[in-house]
Amino acid sequence: MTSSEDISQMFDNESQKLQSLIDTAGLNSNLDVREIVETYYQVMNVSSMATMLRGQSELESKSLLEKINKTEKLISEQFNSKTHQQIMKNLSDSILADTKKLQSGSSDKKSKEEIELDAKLFETLRQKMSTKEFVEQYDKNMYHD
Repeated sequence: MTSSEDISQMFDNESQKLQSLIDTAGLNSNLDVREIVETYYQVMNVSSMATMLRGQSELESKSLLEKINKTEKLISEQFNSKTHQQIMKNLSDSILADTKKLQSGSSDKKSKEEIELDAKLFETLRQKMSTKEFVEQYDKNMYHD
């Protein structure tokens, strides 16, 4: 069995990683798909850990309980209220811009390079749309738990 100090340290490490990801997301409005997905997975991971730890009846560590409360406040006040909303807006804006770019290209004779660039842009657009669906799912779950 793992000691309560080990559990507390593990939760603290994961919470610090979450804080770093949220800080990065707050400073960078152009996160790539990987960074967005990593941030949301960390939020869900830490939220699950907090719920599990809070549910343990032998949670005698006041220090751990304070860390859980602080982390839940971080998720609620900083991530859900600010960072998540900004990521949603940035994804929507980026998808719209990429869609317009693809639609505005003339369908007349294109060079091989232009066709390859369009294919790369289309793949990027597909990834962003998939990521937006993932982010919207978080949004739905956040308000229905």
